[in-house]
Amino acid sequence: MDESFVKEIVKKVVDNISEEKTIPIETSGRHVHLSEKDMEILFGRAYKMTKKKELSQPGQFQYEERVRLIGPKGVIDRVAILGPARSKTQVEVSKTDARVLGVNPPVRESGDLNGSEDIYIATEDTMIKAEQSVIVAKRHIHMNREDAKKFNVADKQTVKVKINSDRPVIFEDITVRVNDNYNLSMHIDFDEANATGCKKDAKGEIIL
Repeated sequence: MDESFVKEIVKKVVDNISEEKTIPIETSGRHVHLSEKDMEILFGRAYKMTKKKELSQPGQFQYEERVRLIGPKGVIDRVAILGPARSKTQVEVSKTDARVLGVNPPVRESGDLNGSEDIYIATEDTMIKAEQSVIVAKRHIHMNREDAKKFNVADKQTVKVKINSDRPVIFEDITVRVNDNYNLSMHIDFDEANATGCKKDAKGEIIL
């Protein structure tokens, strides 16, 4: 058998094994999760929100409608609203966004809002003060139980991930979230993505 042919087969096998151990990297921009109460105040009780697109995680989607964030020092317009509605309004921004707005939100996991920053959220017609709503989302990985078994990790475990990009970086303190409704992906914000030169099809490798 031709030696070059054998080397090519071995290379393909190794590449396939390596690919199975990678995680798609998704960049999450600034966005708002509104409670039903706040959604009604901002858009009206009879208003029907318009779904724009499905997101990578099942049951999650983006609306066509946008809102304005108003902080002590600045404003950010046309901020995306994600659904479905939550029990409490949550605003996720990057550290760069926070400086523009003039707020200092903590780095937190989604839903951990006690002691977080306040912000005003506005539409063309009205405005609300969303108290203890603003966070910088902590880096995290979504995966189901089969993925967790493959990567030998558990729910709530903290791992390191090497980002394979134009500017490779190893991120630490990344929370693994395991749920059978999740699709495999790691979420970072635009500050982190820009720092690593991440492109659309970027992948990462867990380093335990």
